[in-house]
Amino acid sequence: MKKGSLALLIHGGTDNWSPERWKRRFDEVCADRPVWPASEKAGDPADVHYAAVWKPAPGELAGFPNLKVIFNLGAGVDALMADKTLPKVPLVRVSVGDLTSRMTEYVTLHVLMHHRQELYLRDSQRQKRWAPKHQWAAGALTVGIMGLGTLGLDAAEVLVRLGFQVVGWSNSPKSIKGVECFHGNTQLDAFLHRTDILVSLLPLTPDTRGILNRELFSKLNRSSPMGAPVIINAGRGGLQNEADILACLDDGTLGAVSLDVYHVEPLPSDSPFWTHPKVVLTPHNAADTDADEISKYVARQIARFESGQPLQNLVDPGRGY
Repeated sequence: MKKGSLALLIHGGTDNWSPERWKRRFDEVCADRPVWPASEKAGDPADVHYAAVWKPAPGELAGFPNLKVIFNLGAGVDALMADKTLPKVPLVRVSVGDLTSRMTEYVTLHVLMHHRQELYLRDSQRQKRWAPKHQWAAGALTVGIMGLGTLGLDAAEVLVRLGFQVVGWSNSPKSIKGVECFHGNTQLDAFLHRTDILVSLLPLTPDTRGILNRELFSKLNRSSPMGAPVIINAGRGGLQNEADILACLDDGTLGAVSLDVYHVEPLPSDSPFWTHPKVVLTPHNAADTDADEISKYVARQIARFESGQPLQNLVDPGRGY
């Protein structure tokens, strides 16, 4: 019996998102079915039952009349949710240990960077200045994590083990050992008042767009050893008000930021973020998707679906994640 084709709709612009690279991996793990990049027009759209996608063009998925499942190859699904022509079929998000571990590495690295005063120390090195400052213990700081899904949960557990006080905020109630959890709009301010280093791992939805703004920053704790709060955004660029971030860095509302995501990517060369002394900038690689792990994950999900088992990690269209 002929099996439905898997179409690859991948538009990333970097080596990691090369359609050729992903095709090689899917050819190996889905050897029993045709796999073709949609850009090559290598097959009949009516034969496509599955689509593995990253930033597909609006309307692109609507060209497959017999589509059964969409697999989003990255963590964020906001671009798909914005496509008004998106077929009404199950949408599966990525959930693999490799991606989770990479995000936890990033969060831990940047929390430690700000905790251990690396911006000051690196500036001292450039100035050939031997002037160490008092270094507080991890337990003197509270790290607040916005978004307590798989990524936020793992990062929180590692930071607790390192000795930080950790609080978390999510839309719905959560329970994590060693973490004081807040939820909903009514508990957001209490969460912010406790937070010295704010880590954003939120999905981008209509409710969270622009949530990282001056009003929110002004509610963060200002009595920590760092002197001013720090934000780390490894979620989505649409979460942050970039003009507010720059203004708050300049007037002292924020002490420093680490940013991995931006409104426009690649980040334009004239962005002030490139040269601001209080900005640590990374090129949206906090948790780069691994083609080996993700392709195996998609193949397992297809096998489950075709054997009558339920798909895992389905996106709820109503919530947008």
